[in-house]
Amino acid sequence: MRIAIMGAGGVGGFLGGKLAFAGGDVVFVARGEHLEALRTQGLRVVGAEKFTVSPIAVSDQPQAFGHVDAVLFCVKLYDTESAAAQLEPLLADHTVVVTLQNGVESRQRIGSVIGEERVLAGAAYFPASINAPGEITFKGPIPGKPLVEVGDGQGDSSQRVKQLIQELQNAGIAAAVSDDANLMLWEKFCWIAGVSGVTAVTRQPIGIVRADPDMRSLFAGCVRECAAVGRAAGVRLDAVLEERLMGLLESNPAEGKSSLLVDLERGRALELDGLSGAVHRLGQNYHVPTPVTSAVYAALKPFRSGDTARSSAKRP
Repeated sequence: MRIAIMGAGGVGGFLGGKLAFAGGDVVFVARGEHLEALRTQGLRVVGAEKFTVSPIAVSDQPQAFGHVDAVLFCVKLYDTESAAAQLEPLLADHTVVVTLQNGVESRQRIGSVIGEERVLAGAAYFPASINAPGEITFKGPIPGKPLVEVGDGQGDSSQRVKQLIQELQNAGIAAAVSDDANLMLWEKFCWIAGVSGVTAVTRQPIGIVRADPDMRSLFAGCVRECAAVGRAAGVRLDAVLEERLMGLLESNPAEGKSSLLVDLERGRALELDGLSGAVHRLGQNYHVPTPVTSAVYAALKPFRSGDTARSSAKRP
């Protein structure tokens, strides 16, 4: 199976690196200093796993690769439409595009550009980030979750999903098919919207957040509001979701940081509008109050476009 990684950041870089290291047919679409490092030095993964893949097939021009069987779409939320517009040279009639982005709106956003029928929802359950150009830090899996989950497709796309899951598993990546993609997305969204917003607004890792009663309460409030919005939207979120996510806060590494906090610290643009901002906006649409999340969103809004004075490199 020929797989393209659209966006070779933390999630895409790690998954693509694992696939390539196992001998898979993988091509990477990247940009900036990260692209140049991948071209000249290959891809390095450090942290909970350590390996190097060199050389790799990488370009900032998708037409350099021709058609693929699947695309793992891993770009930041603010680049969704512009990256989707670059996909056409990769797409054959049978190609599926699996979005592994944060948030709950990516499938529709990508579909508005290339057609929703070929886009499938996915979820990545692990923290990873670009440590330096060409180097990905993988911080390990989230307890109790596969590394990747993909919503089941229809007809031919369902078979393609099964093939993709097998490819991932063959590369040592724990992967599974979800029979309820919407539930999968919202369960992850309640976690990531809460932990990203609270770690970013406090500038603290998970261990500090969970050790302080007031910060814990802030996280609990964000999770509770996100779940209320999801239920108002008709998602079958179970009654103990909030309790399970509090347990997940306890089991995550104390030094763990959300990608939103990492981007904030590095002066990069933030995925804020698709996380806390989406809870705020959807809450208004469904007439669900979100005072805690809306306050977090408001506090982080001044930083959502990044701080170019502190960020000397272009976003990879």
